[in-house]
Amino acid sequence: MTEKKLPPGIREHHGSYQVRFYGPDGKRRSRAFDRLSDAKRFMQDVAVDKRRGDYIDPRLARTQFDEWARKYFAGKLNLRASTRATDASFLSNHVIPAFEGVPLGRLTPLDVQAWVGELSERLGPKSVRECYRLMRAIMVAAVESRMIPESPCRGVTLPRIPRQEQRFLSPAEVRRLAEEMPYSLSAIAYAAAYLGCRWGELAGLKREHLNLLRRRAHIVGALEEVGGRLRYVPETKSRASYRTLLIPPFLVEVLAEHLSSAPPSEFVFTTPKGRLLSRSSFRENYWLPAVARAELSPLRFHDLRHTHAALLIAGGAHPKAVQARLGHASITTTLNTYGHLFPSLDEQLTEELERVFREANGDQMGTRDQETVIELPNREAGKAL
Repeated sequence: MTEKKLPPGIREHHGSYQVRFYGPDGKRRSRAFDRLSDAKRFMQDVAVDKRRGDYIDPRLARTQFDEWARKYFAGKLNLRASTRATDASFLSNHVIPAFEGVPLGRLTPLDVQAWVGELSERLGPKSVRECYRLMRAIMVAAVESRMIPESPCRGVTLPRIPRQEQRFLSPAEVRRLAEEMPYSLSAIAYAAAYLGCRWGELAGLKREHLNLLRRRAHIVGALEEVGGRLRYVPETKSRASYRTLLIPPFLVEVLAEHLSSAPPSEFVFTTPKGRLLSRSSFRENYWLPAVARAELSPLRFHDLRHTHAALLIAGGAHPKAVQARLGHASITTTLNTYGHLFPSLDEQLTEELERVFREANGDQMGTRDQETVIELPNREAGKAL
């Protein structure tokens, strides 16, 4: 009987057909098939994928999700301490427990969607989105590392983040709030409303970065609270957040008086005893009582940043100027957040278009009857516009 001739790389072994091939890493692989036709087809597919650079080693897809997630997160460099702590919390509490022990190649969009739905029952929309952001980054990295052919994080519906009503104080309300703060902290309320800084930027503002003679505040760092511990970070939230702000003259006087009586510290704003400002402690001990006494509840410290934007816009500031002042990385963020405060912008634009047209066509327009309508060219003769 003539022995069956098999293609190179395929051999018969105990009633099955074993394909031997080399992966992209140069290591030898093997896979068994019951039918010779399936073995041949697999061999051809591997050869085509190698030529295209699309080859995925099936064994890598069996890597457990939790093993890959921890490896991915450990390799994330250049994360701020606060960001790393937040992401680590989401990862260990909500992402890894949901898919622990599951091979990467077994995850499907339905699995991810079900997980998002379950999270939405116990977490707020923003937290759910942060968890999904991590999950998506982990799976995209698996695709880029050629562990799986495509990510299961596709076509997933996420919960909407309800638009939080913004609160804007009038200058009189800002003054009322500042007067209800302890004397050593009243200046921080004025600074927040008239400089527009974030909490960490103000709490981390050092005296050496405040030049009252030149009326300049250099925002070059921030105070962070991670795991209950405060530390100064010599960097800002983004490149755009690194900025120099011109201080209004009245605020220069407020800050000068503040520094003349403030306890010794390298920071501009501290507790009455000269300690670093903890956000939670400041809120409970000083902010909420002052807000209540000023009859402005509910009010967040961040609302003073909104107030600053509103004051700038009311004064006629251009959106790009507002963006630079607030340290937004994108003008889109500025317009999405405060676009509704520019009610006269469209009117100003149309008035400018009218002015330009009148300047160019003033003489001709003057000879027309006021009720005459400018006729536009019609492509279809005789057809009314």
